[in-house]
Amino acid sequence: MPTLDWLNRPDAFTTAGRVPYRLLEPVSRHGGPAADNLLIQGDNLEALKALLPFYRGQVKCIFIDPPYNTKSAFEHYDDNLEHAQWLSMMLPRLQLLRELLREDGSIWVTIDDNEGHYLKVLMDEVFGRGNFVDTVIWQKADSPRNSARQFSSDHDYMYVYSRAPDWIPTKLARTEEANSIYANPDNDERGPWLPGDPYANKPYSRGQYTMVGPSGRTFAPPPGRFWRVSEDRLRELDADGRVWWGPTGEARPSIKRYLTEVGNLVPRTFWSKDDVGSNRTSKNEMRALFPEATSFTTPKPERLLQRIMEIATGANDLVLDSFLGSGTTAAVAHKMGRRWIGIEMGEHAATHCLPRLQKVVDGEPGGISQAVGWKGGGGFRFLRLGQTVFDDGGHINPAVRFATLAAFVWQQETGTAFDPAQAMAGTPHLGVCYEIDSGSGPSDGGYSPISPVKRPRFACYLLFNGILRDKRPASGNVLTHAVLDALLALHATTAEPAAKLVVYGEACRLGAARLEQAGVTFRHIPYDVRAR
Repeated sequence: MPTLDWLNRPDAFTTAGRVPYRLLEPVSRHGGPAADNLLIQGDNLEALKALLPFYRGQVKCIFIDPPYNTKSAFEHYDDNLEHAQWLSMMLPRLQLLRELLREDGSIWVTIDDNEGHYLKVLMDEVFGRGNFVDTVIWQKADSPRNSARQFSSDHDYMYVYSRAPDWIPTKLARTEEANSIYANPDNDERGPWLPGDPYANKPYSRGQYTMVGPSGRTFAPPPGRFWRVSEDRLRELDADGRVWWGPTGEARPSIKRYLTEVGNLVPRTFWSKDDVGSNRTSKNEMRALFPEATSFTTPKPERLLQRIMEIATGANDLVLDSFLGSGTTAAVAHKMGRRWIGIEMGEHAATHCLPRLQKVVDGEPGGISQAVGWKGGGGFRFLRLGQTVFDDGGHINPAVRFATLAAFVWQQETGTAFDPAQAMAGTPHLGVCYEIDSGSGPSDGGYSPISPVKRPRFACYLLFNGILRDKRPASGNVLTHAVLDALLALHATTAEPAAKLVVYGEACRLGAARLEQAGVTFRHIPYDVRAR
């Protein structure tokens, strides 16, 4: 597969791995006390890395509106990077975003022609060319820009990629415009219908034959084409009144497609300003929210994000935007009953995004609020990037608590996000890691797919911050005979008591033979916890 080459490309491919993990420090809570939506202030590369232990493989839809590199200076971000710098900026962020996507998730990236074609090749490399879904064209302008030197740019692109090649978008609800093309000229009791072409190209051929209509006129496919249905099937449809021969019975037969029998609409690749709004729409939305504030340069209209979330998410799915900008993605996700994470750097996160999302919680009526029946509610937490989890020597920051290190340990061992619900609260037990065997099994005709088999690989335990309290030496952070007995007794009460154990601790006072006998693999804190 062709790839891009640019100055510092090799270094860019290792940047994400060299970014240190940081703590996410709480600043304030807004709305409901149980809210798990997150507004994060800080560099989005470091913030994405900080999210990995907790959200890896959990995000259903990612939308980002990165700098287009148009050689312009915007108030809230630098949009004037040298081409190689822009590529080196985007690559590690795309790599981390891919790790956060669910297997059935998708990513949507807006761009224009300044970097769009390079971005397409870059995303092919990160996400896989087979996972490219399509390019959506959004009509962003209401009218031509007569001040343009050459062409007035009326559109942006959105590149859509999936995490896996079999991703299927959700169809859109039918509209009055889509239904208006259906009619009922013969007063068919089954309701309005649309005439369908009876002829097809060769791949869809059902043969060559002659059909006689009600007036005695004969019909056959034109040269190079074929009937779409077999002769028997066409006569069956005709007998059932599902074939239209025109008002006088002399027209070419058309197979009726009834409005009551068609489903929702397959998403199309051209999104008009009338359907999803334009740049002017979004600026008006922002002025209504903040009439005294300077207008954000390139906000996106709420209907645009609504369309994306209708296609790519369902209720309570997690949505992520790491270039949050004016906060539209989080605002729309909140109103539509999705969970969300938004990342924005600098004071803009506090001065623009925070008050906008507070207004959403309070029930602001703008944007899509009336269309989705939004009245307010829910909440979110405002966080900032804090200290690094590990120092340069790999030692664990004293500010790190048990739950945080548990997430890092679990991600390291399993490659998945830590789920506290699978752990035993107040104990060292973090959960059981399973492997799924989805192979095939014997059947009468050979081998056929069978139900996946779920087998336990190991159970993970963490001895840290005195999780066993003062009942054991060194507050239970050292694997001694007494601590091992306590772990084995705890392990016997879990759902997989026969599974082997992986135990993290500050030290181990047991010999290799005892560990093997107990089915334990010991990992040393901090040296066996990968800091990067």
